[in-house]
Amino acid sequence: MNILTSPLSPNTPPFPTSSLQDLCSTMHNSLFLPHPTISARPIPRPVRRCLLRVSAASPTVAAPQRETDPKKRIVITGMGIASVFGNDVDKYYDSLLEGENGIDVIDRFDISTFPTKFAGQIRNFSTEGYIDGKNDRRLDNCWRYGIVGGKKALENAGLGLQTEAFKKLNKERAGVLLGTGIGGMATFSDGIEALIGKGVRKMSPFFIPYIITNMGSALLGIDIGFMGPNYSISTACATSNYCFHSAANHIRRGESDIILAGGTDAVITACGMGGFSACRALSTRNDDPKTASRPWDIDRDGFVMGEGAGVLVMESLEHAMKRDAPIIAEYLGGGVTCDAYHMTEPRSDGLGVSSCIKQSLENAGVAPEEVNYINPHATSTPLGDLAEVNAIKKVFKNTSEIKMNGTKSMIGHCLGAAGALEAIATIKAITTGWLHPTINQFNIEPSVEIDTVPNKKKQHEVNVAISNSFGFGGHNSVVVFAPFKP
Repeated sequence: MNILTSPLSPNTPPFPTSSLQDLCSTMHNSLFLPHPTISARPIPRPVRRCLLRVSAASPTVAAPQRETDPKKRIVITGMGIASVFGNDVDKYYDSLLEGENGIDVIDRFDISTFPTKFAGQIRNFSTEGYIDGKNDRRLDNCWRYGIVGGKKALENAGLGLQTEAFKKLNKERAGVLLGTGIGGMATFSDGIEALIGKGVRKMSPFFIPYIITNMGSALLGIDIGFMGPNYSISTACATSNYCFHSAANHIRRGESDIILAGGTDAVITACGMGGFSACRALSTRNDDPKTASRPWDIDRDGFVMGEGAGVLVMESLEHAMKRDAPIIAEYLGGGVTCDAYHMTEPRSDGLGVSSCIKQSLENAGVAPEEVNYINPHATSTPLGDLAEVNAIKKVFKNTSEIKMNGTKSMIGHCLGAAGALEAIATIKAITTGWLHPTINQFNIEPSVEIDTVPNKKKQHEVNVAISNSFGFGGHNSVVVFAPFKP
């Protein structure tokens, strides 16, 4: 206990450090001078007037300790995806490694009058084998992506719905945390159009259920029968990491054995593109959309919209070992903070982000020196990219061994799903030993002194990785992954 900051009694406020002389004097008088109502022989004046000593040196800090309890260690046993590169995790990462570009002109609706005419649009998406035809026709893409991603993650974990392993799961201790930044945007747009154009009687009875943000977790939970924690977190583009962080906490508190966690979003609609164009967040590089998403490049002019879903199967090591699960990587910890600064702009000093990174490392039991790979938020916005780099430099004093790459340079910014898609890229970097490039690195900002893996993949053995996601409103989230070691 620090006597300068701790109360002397339950009813006594803490003493500020600036009041040290008064404190010393008060303690001396009360300890060594006779009380006016008590007769006592004089007490010799002590040589040292105060028994307290203030030192500018920081107290000794113990080395970080990672979790060792198999009930509380969190492992990743499955991954599922819906992306501009398809629904297969390996194909997705192979496309990233090759520097493929998923950005193209939008053909889903008439884009001719829009300031931005391109995005990372998913085409020819198939739900066959995962969603029945009747529901498939009704569902918003946001939920279609999330359900397919969730079920594919289960299959990847050896828990396909028809397997004995899945049937043996205690469904009351299995949960779903599928977040979204926006929810059913297309459903919302269609409903308003029907209301204004045709009247209230022409609105779909599914209007409300399919726009609310909790429905991704609800529908997936209903489909697979998971009865444990089930809700949606919506913290804009930080959503997925918030879901991972919360899922891990449920497991570590002993409330669940296994949780499907991630994010989904589908905002490439007229309403979505119009709205983000109106707040001037999007790149308008219509003459060359393939080079529009260019994190840290001096000529970046805004982010490129993407869409999709990513889902991880997170479970306690004890539960995974009991069912002989395929362990892919380990989730070490995470952190969440708020800039408390502005609705859409980041703090230029990166304080909220740097404190979030520090919090995540502390939660993970990891020293900054152990981290050698960062999958950053890196949206290709003029303010955000450098604010994040400033925050990284605050935490990691020596970045010579660190590499970071911008997944969004190839798939765009998938909002609430971004963190999940990037977590999967992070985990694949751990398991393959290869980092995908950041494409469109033409003229990098001079202050970005970290290796951004420019334009060509690199081999790199990942020791500890962090993945950053930040959202409108100042929401910050960082998660920490590492190779699994028994």
